[in-house]
Amino acid sequence: MYILGIESSCDDTSAAVISEEGLLSNVIASQKVHEMYGGVVPELASRAHQENIVPVVAEALRQAGITKQQLSAIAFTRGPGLLGSLLVGTSFAKGLSIALDIPLVDVNHLHGHVLSHFIRKQPDDEVPEFPFICLLISGGNSQIVLARSERDMEILGKTIDDAAGEAFDKCAKLLGLPYPGGPHIDRLAAEGDSEKFKFAKPHIPGLDYSFSGLKTSFLYTLRDALKEDPEFIEKNRADLAASLQKTIIDILLDKLGKAVKEHPVKHLAIGGGVSANSGVRKAVKEFCDKRGIKAWIPERAFTTDNAAMVAQAGYFKLLDKEYCPLDAPPYSRVSI
Repeated sequence: MYILGIESSCDDTSAAVISEEGLLSNVIASQKVHEMYGGVVPELASRAHQENIVPVVAEALRQAGITKQQLSAIAFTRGPGLLGSLLVGTSFAKGLSIALDIPLVDVNHLHGHVLSHFIRKQPDDEVPEFPFICLLISGGNSQIVLARSERDMEILGKTIDDAAGEAFDKCAKLLGLPYPGGPHIDRLAAEGDSEKFKFAKPHIPGLDYSFSGLKTSFLYTLRDALKEDPEFIEKNRADLAASLQKTIIDILLDKLGKAVKEHPVKHLAIGGGVSANSGVRKAVKEFCDKRGIKAWIPERAFTTDNAAMVAQAGYFKLLDKEYCPLDAPPYSRVSI
């Protein structure tokens, strides 16, 4: 059984092929056009998807060593995401499904991130045991998810305003760093003093997150310091990056600690674009080691938006024969 996965929720066009034996290919085409605008421009993103999707799918099939006639099913990201981008992937998946007369499976993008840890490169690769907690952190989402099975997931806590990835990117922009800013913060943080600057940490009830106050605190720190020294940012860029990264990690782990106390688990995973951050990966590993929990840190190739996770999530739905009707529209917002 061969499953083609298609991902087009934001600005990465991706296609992947998996079988019962494991992952056969995972191709991603990123869009550089958004860098000059400091963020993703939806209209430009959808146009780039239209240009990329055919060659990306063709390359995924080539690397997998199969033809499209050998496909058993197609899994695609139905949402959440940018509607224009989703329409490209959805339309292509539906058209190919009709042409090949094979089943179509829709995937919740957030489910894909949680289930990315089930992607196998070899049949005997280890995977998490249910139930497990997943810290899902990206540019658009910051959630603590309790996964009881491949299909049964509950959000224990989520951001009430901005996501962790957005905080990284917006603060990076204030430091004069290119978009996306998260990787640049990660690189600079390795050279800086994480204790030099203190920024606000919100006190939100329960397990929910908030990062808007941190962004405001960071902005005001720069504003006030620049009045005294116009070269403040240039002189302290690495220390500011390190202090920002530490603050975000502290906020994430504080709520994660509370979640583990309320819902004891033996396995804990992270997912989403921010899970590629070196500081986050190290901190979560230490967090789990201290508590005797098995930590699942994804390969960096599976942290960003990718079709391998879509194909994997679609595989589980395919086993239950839960197919997607051809008239099902994509959705920009949805809960996990």
